[in-house]
Amino acid sequence: MTARWRSPREWPISLTLAPWLASALMRVGARTLRRLDVGREYPEACWARGERGIVTFWHGRLLMMPFVYPGQPGTILISQHREGEYITRIAQRLGFVVERGSATRGGARAFRQLVHTLKAGRNAVITPDGPKGPARRVKSGVIELSRMSGMPILPVAFSAWPRIVLQSWDRFVIPYPFARGVYVWGPPLCVPPELSKTEAVKFQSRLAARLDALTAEADRLATARPGREG
Repeated sequence: MTARWRSPREWPISLTLAPWLASALMRVGARTLRRLDVGREYPEACWARGERGIVTFWHGRLLMMPFVYPGQPGTILISQHREGEYITRIAQRLGFVVERGSATRGGARAFRQLVHTLKAGRNAVITPDGPKGPARRVKSGVIELSRMSGMPILPVAFSAWPRIVLQSWDRFVIPYPFARGVYVWGPPLCVPPELSKTEAVKFQSRLAARLDALTAEADRLATARPGREG
């Protein structure tokens, strides 16, 4: 056996079957959610104006985000590390267009393609603290993407109860089957085309605070007793 195939994760059959199984399980999980949507009027107002948006959420709430708004076309940015190949194949099976890149590899080309994607009429999808953290800290890319494209950032959060929370860097959330699942959208964040570095950092902090607030609200609603959501 050559060195190329020493790891079972790199076997062709693994790269075929694992994404197929994962995407199937995600679809089943999404269909069993007892779903609540809050704030959908925010992205709908943007789309009604003919705009597309940069759908943004924390990495730890990623699992059920492919189902946040069925029917809306999206392009997702996935890093070029080895695990990214699995995530890419899963995302493609779930209907996403994928751009590969990160801050260290392929980022500039992927970034230009995302700008083109937005102007061509597809939403962009970004986890601003991914792929490896630090958790819940917004990196500059999403702010720059909004500035260059002229499209708004559409923040959203997901939560579920009951759920599993992994002991990973991002505290990754996995809902149980038939869990209560909550999606909470917030007001769009519009970044002006002329922006100093100091102002860009302020927008990063503003977006982080908004995502934290939406995530806290999603957690609250997911764990609330029926009839006591408000």
